[in-house]
Amino acid sequence: MIQTRLDGAIGTITLNNEAKRNILSETLVQQLIDALHLFCAEKVRCIVLRAQPGVKVWSAGHNVAELPESGADPLGWQDPLRKLIREIESCPAPIIAMIEGTVWGGGCETVFACDIIVAAPDVTFAATPARHGVPYNISGLLTFMNAATLHIAKEMLFTAQPLSAERLERMGVINHVVATEELEAFTYALADTISKNAPLAISVMKEQMRILAGAHSMSPQGFERVQGLRRVVYNSADYAEGIRAFKEKRKPVFAGK
Repeated sequence: MIQTRLDGAIGTITLNNEAKRNILSETLVQQLIDALHLFCAEKVRCIVLRAQPGVKVWSAGHNVAELPESGADPLGWQDPLRKLIREIESCPAPIIAMIEGTVWGGGCETVFACDIIVAAPDVTFAATPARHGVPYNISGLLTFMNAATLHIAKEMLFTAQPLSAERLERMGVINHVVATEELEAFTYALADTISKNAPLAISVMKEQMRILAGAHSMSPQGFERVQGLRRVVYNSADYAEGIRAFKEKRKPVFAGK
């Protein structure tokens, strides 16, 4: 479901399951994690995460079909996507997300967890948990809040509507919007620049920033409150309806209970 390539100090991971719109199934996610571990062992200095050239969908996001219908936390600590995000954030080498096509749901969080984002002009991002009645977990929300301003994160999560790469670049969420025909050359030139700098200094700074980005003070009572709010959603009729509607390929009818 993926392809890997090593060119000197630069590793490339290519999503290669276009027939399934590169959906983040448990199998694909595990292959991504294995590739990151391999590149870490090879001591690569920069990693490019991309899809095949010319794709219409970079990733359709989390595999909703794998979520439980009710009664269980749909996005727990051991959820495949949660494990992938932790691996991206803790990987010593900087990861550049090179984006063509549309990005949906958990694909947005995967991209936002990367260190640098380079996108073609026609790329859009849509965070869709509200469309399926799925409650996002705390660390997932922090990924959005660390990548975007609070108001942009709210707009993405509340509306579930696509936002353009060009708008997100203006907001500082995306580093560069580059013409499609120049995207690959630009991205690998950036990776080459990074790979020629001191890898230990870069890996230490990346880990320092990861820790600082997650250094949000919260009381035990506040944490319990946030977790309790999640349980309200995944124990609800709306959550079950959202998952059933997805599997039945129809629009959900939410009742707010």
